[in-house]
Amino acid sequence: MAGYMEAVLDIDLSTGGITTLKVDETLRRQFLGGSGLGAAMLLDMGVEGVDPLSPENPLIFMTGPVTASGLFNSDRFEVVTRSPLTGIFAEASAGGYWGGVFKRCGYDGLIIRGKASSPVYLALLDGRVEIKDAAGLWGQDTFRATERLIDEGGKGSRALVIGPAGEHCVPLACIIADGKHGRALGRCGVGAVMGSKLLKGIVVRGDTPVPVADKKIITEINRRMAPLIRENMAGVSKYGTCGGLADSEALGNLPIRNWGQGSWPEGAEKLTGTTLADRRLTGTYKCGSCMIGCGRVVKARGGPDDGREIAGPEYETLGLLGTNLMNDDLDTVIKANELCNRFGLDTISVGGVIGFAMEAWERGLIGPGDTGGLALEWGSGGAIVALIEMIADRKGVGELLGRGVRAAAAELGGEAVEFAAEIKGLEPPAHDGRAKFTAAVGMATSNRGACHLSGFAHDFEEGAVLEDLGSPALTDRFTPVGKAENVFRMQNLMGILDSAVICKFALFGGLTVNPIISAINAVTGWSLDRDAFFTLGERIFNVKRIYNNRLGIGRKDDTLPVRMLRKIRGGGTTVIPPLYDMLNQYYDYRGWDEFGKPTPEKLVQLGLEKYVEP
Repeated sequence: MAGYMEAVLDIDLSTGGITTLKVDETLRRQFLGGSGLGAAMLLDMGVEGVDPLSPENPLIFMTGPVTASGLFNSDRFEVVTRSPLTGIFAEASAGGYWGGVFKRCGYDGLIIRGKASSPVYLALLDGRVEIKDAAGLWGQDTFRATERLIDEGGKGSRALVIGPAGEHCVPLACIIADGKHGRALGRCGVGAVMGSKLLKGIVVRGDTPVPVADKKIITEINRRMAPLIRENMAGVSKYGTCGGLADSEALGNLPIRNWGQGSWPEGAEKLTGTTLADRRLTGTYKCGSCMIGCGRVVKARGGPDDGREIAGPEYETLGLLGTNLMNDDLDTVIKANELCNRFGLDTISVGGVIGFAMEAWERGLIGPGDTGGLALEWGSGGAIVALIEMIADRKGVGELLGRGVRAAAAELGGEAVEFAAEIKGLEPPAHDGRAKFTAAVGMATSNRGACHLSGFAHDFEEGAVLEDLGSPALTDRFTPVGKAENVFRMQNLMGILDSAVICKFALFGGLTVNPIISAINAVTGWSLDRDAFFTLGERIFNVKRIYNNRLGIGRKDDTLPVRMLRKIRGGGTTVIPPLYDMLNQYYDYRGWDEFGKPTPEKLVQLGLEKYVEP
């Protein structure tokens, strides 16, 4: 079947068993690939009673039909599992090169089950699949481990690994693909799940071509879209995702002082993309098949990689490890980003939990006796670096903070919950629900918790317009009118992009719905029309919701942090999102009941009748 390698690798680390599964065509047509197909497979493996860090929790890597097809911005892949941070559905997405090379090994996906008896890594090299001893890699940071695996894999190989944080099963741990210039499967603690299985890394090399139904159409789409994307994304190519950081601050969208302060223009200006480009940038890098090149390259200062070129910080990192901590020192953010990448930690959650800790220190809920004498003062670069190391090693107060904001607030008690910024247990990215009402609805209802990417509507509010989306342009960010409908449609679209798998940044370059439909049809040979396309996206979103419903998630969880439902001090926005009313409208569009569960009628309509509960 075009677009698919028609094989999913299934490895049980407890037994050493290696088998190959063939995914039924009906399932592929229902969920496409990527996080959609991964979520359906995860749900069917069972939900209740599975501890996220137990051998019974599967870790599923999935490509999509468009991965490695030759379409621009499409060498991406996804991972799904149950999160050790939130306890619910987890997904993370990454670009780089690993996903395309893995698919060319002859597989659409990889299921990791069980737990090895000692550290191991996987080698998928030229048709061979081996489970190999990782004793010499265990304890290595992600940069060193990646280099070691690439040396073994040889020319053309790519690797993804966990760092010490994943080895220590820190719930904030991520997985790093492609080493020091790599990309992170960042959110939800997926690195801790990999570490719990004693799996250090996966190195791949393969050159099996991906079958494409109509290569001429893919070539034509690339030819037509390339100049448009390059022109529209020239600013992102030059300044990266952080080019708009100062503008975000002006909108009241940037986290400042643990989301408690509304304005800090002088701090944002010291960290924005133009400042990074002028002071520290030495180059850029791209993911596979990318036309944009948003990756930043800077030189490391101090430590084992002093003088070497490494990945620089992006928007989310500069927001959470910068302004959120009242830290306007660019070199401190660069160092913090390096450490998170090296240790294998999610920069968003780490910045969120350090901001929480600094406010707890300010309020007297954490003191010198808890930190070993380390003062958690706002803006302290020394404290930021030290806390990252403590979190990765699970030492001192780092053990508590490494469990995330929700767990830390519960343990500290008292007023800590009032300033604990988390949604369903996940720390928010650098976007404030008070600044754009689509962000409020989108983050509140995201299946993995506080997430701007599962809806992505905020950047199309008073901004770019997807004219073929089917909902009107949103010209006023402070009105509830049209927001529920827009988030509903955008979440369905994002589900398809996460399942195809295609980079969402291409939307800023001019990619719209109709070319996406054409591309999927050209790769697979299908004949999706608009109705079938959006039904596919709606089905993908709902299967993730069903997984969460079975874990007790409902309307009570579809909310924002307490702080985002209050007026902000010191400037910023003064309007509070009317979340309750927008949620009612959103549930109506979704066809969910008052408790946030898909109705039996909706499940039947989407072809999900097997999930109707008796």
